[in-house]
Amino acid sequence: MIEYSVFLMTNYLKPEDGAKAYAKNQVREIWELDKFSKHIASHNAGYSRGMVKAILSDMCDCLVEQLLNGNKVKLGSLGVFSISLSCEGAESIEKFTEDNIKSVNINFNPGVDFENLINQAEFKLVASRIAQAATLKAEKAGKGTVDLAEAKKKANSSKDEGDGGNKPSGDSGSTPSGGGSSEGDNAGLE
Repeated sequence: MIEYSVFLMTNYLKPEDGAKAYAKNQVREIWELDKFSKHIASHNAGYSRGMVKAILSDMCDCLVEQLLNGNKVKLGSLGVFSISLSCEGAESIEKFTEDNIKSVNINFNPGVDFENLINQAEFKLVASRIAQAATLKAEKAGKGTVDLAEAKKKANSSKDEGDGGNKPSGDSGSTPSGGGSSEGDNAGLE
């Protein structure tokens, strides 16, 4: 089940359209390699958790090695891993040097197992992280009500002060076409 909250965000490519409502998935937890290996082993494939973990660890090492060798790696129906380069432009081909290359990016093109996730997904609307935190704080303090407007105001002011405010954990989910501003992150529907 994919839990999501709804936020108002402005598409930075079309600011004249104003803010529109978009969904952002809420990450339940982050699975480390140990937990994921144990889960894979629990499917009774005949491999222990330790063996699964070792294979996945070795796969990661080998994947990095092959990408740095300039290869693409196709992992069956999982998908294809490759690299691309981010560069600073030079005035001419002759003036371009290795120093113009600023980063190596990992690309992932999903395989057939990932093509129709929308058809397999189930969704559940949940309160924004700000609303969840404010409700928990009120419950602990023995209060019967929550001032969501005040909670959002506090989160926005702490975000402005540079501590990130109410950043979601994990992937930020969907964004407006071309990306969106994060200013609407705290304007979720409760």
